Amino acid sequence: MRILLAQNSRYYPAHGGGDKSNRLLMEALAARGHTCVVVARINKFGEQEHNLFLSELAARNVWPESCDDGVVTFRRAGVEVHTVTHHASLRQYFSEQMAACRPEVILASTDDPAQFLLEPALRAETARVVYLARATLALPFGSDSAFPSAARTDMLRRAGAVVGVSQYVADYIRRGSGIPAVHVPISLLEPGPYEPLGRFENEFVTLVNPCAVKGISIFLALAGRMPHARFAAVPLWGTNVADRRALEEHPNVSILPPVDSIDKLLARTRVLLVPSLWAEARSRIVVEAMLHGVPVIASNVGGIPEAKLGVDYLLPVRPIEKYQERVDDQMVPVADVPEQDIGPWYDALDRLLADRGHYEQLSRASRVAALSYAESLSVQPFERLLEDAVRKPKAEEALAATRPADSDPLARLSPEKRQLLALRLRAAKPDPARWFPSIQESGEAKLRLFCFPYAGGGASAFRGWAGHLPPGVAVCPVRFPGRETRLAERPFDVMDDLLAALRRAIDPYLDKPFAFFGHSLGAVIAFELERSLAAERTCLFVSGARAPQLRRDHVPPPPPSDDELIEELRRLEGVPKDLLENRELMQLALPALRADTSLYRNYVYREGLPLDCPVRAYGGLDDQRITRWHLETWAEQTTHSFRLEMFPGGHFFLETQQAEFLAALSRDLGDVLQDSR
Repeated sequence: MRILLAQNSRYYPAHGGGDKSNRLLMEALAARGHTCVVVARINKFGEQEHNLFLSELAARNVWPESCDDGVVTFRRAGVEVHTVTHHASLRQYFSEQMAACRPEVILASTDDPAQFLLEPALRAETARVVYLARATLALPFGSDSAFPSAARTDMLRRAGAVVGVSQYVADYIRRGSGIPAVHVPISLLEPGPYEPLGRFENEFVTLVNPCAVKGISIFLALAGRMPHARFAAVPLWGTNVADRRALEEHPNVSILPPVDSIDKLLARTRVLLVPSLWAEARSRIVVEAMLHGVPVIASNVGGIPEAKLGVDYLLPVRPIEKYQERVDDQMVPVADVPEQDIGPWYDALDRLLADRGHYEQLSRASRVAALSYAESLSVQPFERLLEDAVRKPKAEEALAATRPADSDPLARLSPEKRQLLALRLRAAKPDPARWFPSIQESGEAKLRLFCFPYAGGGASAFRGWAGHLPPGVAVCPVRFPGRETRLAERPFDVMDDLLAALRRAIDPYLDKPFAFFGHSLGAVIAFELERSLAAERTCLFVSGARAPQLRRDHVPPPPPSDDELIEELRRLEGVPKDLLENRELMQLALPALRADTSLYRNYVYREGLPLDCPVRAYGGLDDQRITRWHLETWAEQTTHSFRLEMFPGGHFFLETQQAEFLAALSRDLGDVLQDSR
C-alpha cells in the first residue's frame, strides 16, 4: 500500500508521545514493505528555525535529500519524510504531496484538532482516510471535548476507520458520537532487546514534562517531604517559567534535558512518577519504563490503567476541573489545581525507596508484564485494518467538507499545546466571566476599570497594569470571542451585535463604581457601550482614537483583501514584525483582525446626548494617523470635564512609553476615586 501520514506537528526528531508513536507506526509499516510518506511540520516556522532543524538532523546523522521552498525532505527507516519549515502553506504543500504520491491510505490524527489536514485528505479521489485518536480532548464531541462541533464530528464520520489509542479512547468515541471506533495497537515500541535498567541504586525519582496537568504539585510535595531522596524533572512542552522556578527551589531536584532515547533517562531512574491530573489517553512512557524494569507510580485516570498492565501502584488523584481565562508563557491554560492527598503517594514512594525486596519484586513484575505485552505487540492488526479500509467502497466517505479549514485559526497552533489550549476553548455554557477573565478578583475593589483592546488585541494587552494603578482599582480587561482562549468562538463583525453581547456580559458587574478605558477601536467600543448603559457613570478614558462624531455620514469602503489588510497593518507602528512576516501566524490572527476592522469600517456615528461624565484622552505625538485635533474633539462628547495628554511615540505609545502613560492614567484614576467618595 501507499500510505501518507498527515502530521500537523513534528515527526522527527520529537519527544512527544504521540509524535513518537506516529513515527514508530510508519516505520513498522515501511518494514512490512509498504510505501510510506509523511508530511509534517516544525513547531514554529521561519528561516532561523529551518536552520536549527537542519542542525538537529545533522546531530543525529540524518542528511536531507532536498531543502527546497521551505521544506526539508529526508529518509529515515524506510520512510520518506517532508517537514515543512517555512513554506508558504502547510495545507497547500500537503495537497501537492497527495497529488504526487497518490496514496491508497491517508492517516490523520488528533494532533490536528482543527482538521486542517483532514479536510483536504477527505477530498482525495481514491485514498481512504484512517483517523488515529490519541487524545479525547482534541475530539469534537463528548464530555472532554475542547471545541465541540457537529460539523467536525460529521467530518470524522467520513473517515474509512477511526482507531483509538486505547480501549478507553475507543469507548469514549463510541459513546460520544456513535462512530464505530475500534482499538488496535497504534502505540508501538522501539524494537528490543530491552535491557533491565531499573535498579534500587539508581539516582532519581523522575517526572517527565513537569507542569500542572502532569501533576507537578504532587511531585514537588513529595520532593519537599523527602529531602533525603533525589528527584529529577525533564521539562517539555508544558513546563513554564514558574514551574522551573519551583523546581529550582528544591535542592534535591535536578533538571535534566530531554533525550531521543528514553533508555538514557531510564538508566538513571529509580522510580518513574506519572501523577497526571487530567485524562491521559494511554501514556506510552509507563510501558517503556516497565519494559526496562523501572517501577512506575501513576494516577488512576483515563487510559493509564491500560498502560499499567495490571501491575500495582495506580493511585487516586483529584483531577483538574477548572482552568482560568488566561494562558501562561508556554501558551498553556492556567489550571486551578485541586488540593491533592499526598498520603498514598508518599507511602508508596517511601516504601519503594526504603524496601529493596519490595522494589525488586515490583521491578520484576513490571518487566514481566511489559515484556509479555511487547512480545504480543505487532503492527499487523493495524495493517489489516488499513487493508479492510482500502477494500471499502469510496462512496462510504463523503468527498466534500462542511467548511474550508483554511479559515480556521486553530489549525495553526502547535502540537500538544494546541491540545492543552483546547481545554480552555470548550464551547461551554454561557459565562459572563469569559468576557472578563479577571473579574472574580475584583470583588473587594473600589472601582472596576474595564479595558477594551485595539483591533486584534486581547486581554493580555493589559497585563501588568494592575501593579501601577492606585490601590482599590481592579483592572478588568475584556476578552472578545475569536482570540486568546476564545479562539474557537466566532468573532463579532457587527458593532450592534457586539454591544448587545457586551451589555449582557457586563451587567452583573456594574454593582460598584466603574470606568471604561479603550485604545483605538477599543475606545469606540467603550464610548458606545458607555452611552448605551443606564447606569451611574464615572469616567471614560480613550486612547489613540478619533472622536466618534468624525464618522458622521461615513460611507464604508469595500473590505480589503488579506494582502491589503496585512499591508495596512505594516503601516501601523507597533504591530510585531514577527507576526507580519510569519504567514502561518498571520493566518491565525486574520479572522479576529478582519472582524475587528469590519467593526470599525462599518461603524457610523449616530447623534446622541453628550456623556455626563469626565472624559480623559491620550495620544502619541508621533502618531501619523491620530493627531492632536482628532483627540481634542472628544471634548464635544461630554458635559463634564475633559483633559488631553500627549506622549512621545506613535500609535502604540501606551506600550513604548508605558511607565509615563500609566503614571498619567493612575493620576486620573485617583481623581475619579476621590470624586466617587
